[in-house]
Amino acid sequence: MRTGIERLTENLGLTLVGKTEAIRLVLVALLAGGHALLEDVPGVGKTLLAKSLARSIDGKFQRIQCTPDLLPSDITGTNIWNQSNAEFEFLPGPVFANVVLADEINRATPRTQSALLEVMEERQVTVDGVSRQVPHPFFVIATQNPIEYQGTFPLPEAQMDRFTISLSLGYPSEAEELQMLQRIKGGITVEELQPCISLAEVLELRRLCSNIKLETSLQQYIITLVRATREHEEITLGASPRGAVALQKATQALAFLLGRDYAIPDDVKFLAPYVLSHRLIPSGGRRANTIIERLLKEVAIP
Repeated sequence: MRTGIERLTENLGLTLVGKTEAIRLVLVALLAGGHALLEDVPGVGKTLLAKSLARSIDGKFQRIQCTPDLLPSDITGTNIWNQSNAEFEFLPGPVFANVVLADEINRATPRTQSALLEVMEERQVTVDGVSRQVPHPFFVIATQNPIEYQGTFPLPEAQMDRFTISLSLGYPSEAEELQMLQRIKGGITVEELQPCISLAEVLELRRLCSNIKLETSLQQYIITLVRATREHEEITLGASPRGAVALQKATQALAFLLGRDYAIPDDVKFLAPYVLSHRLIPSGGRRANTIIERLLKEVAIP
């Protein structure tokens, strides 16, 4: 399993230049059994990351281009009438895949956004009263542009809470951008990327991550940190109990990725901004990341 993790990280690095930390965070979300929200400008590799991950784990990939006219049935699927046998048949939507990219998710209407709520949490889709399980593992990578807000619908707090991690890929450095241009001629493409682990191995990795040891004092540290967001005077809405669960699972996954069978406070400190910031509603136009960094200095480390 340790070799599998190393192969997976190296495989993603074949197509993505200089995104080591972003790759690690996305793998944390995958192994924690959650989902990832990528908030960044166009053209920095968000779609490439999602497609490369799907190819690397030998999973089915589906892309949803979110637009204001997108309907919930365009995501979940619908029943269609089959004249040959005179009965309705279910036509699966794009969520019936292992890795689903919801591109520019904030351009979909709230009604369509809500279609993702059940499947992201329950791993099932209910159409006309019939519930159907999506494939396992199931992993959603959603993207949104933090700069352009015209024609967008902000994600509600309930949906933001479904994402284990929120991150930004950022622009590459000058050297990395040069390397990216050089790879266009002689590098490997996503279509040429070979699977390095199987879907069954991904599920086994998730099981192993859930067995990573956390001392009670470290769990108390997580709880204290999460509860501090609810009592902070600069935060209108703090992190929910789901946020505490997500932070614990992400901490276990990070410890596993780093080769340990136990978690330490530094794991929590590193992940807190990525796991908690998008769950907060700061007051007065303040930045959630800044508040989280301040809380990490104020809350006592076990």
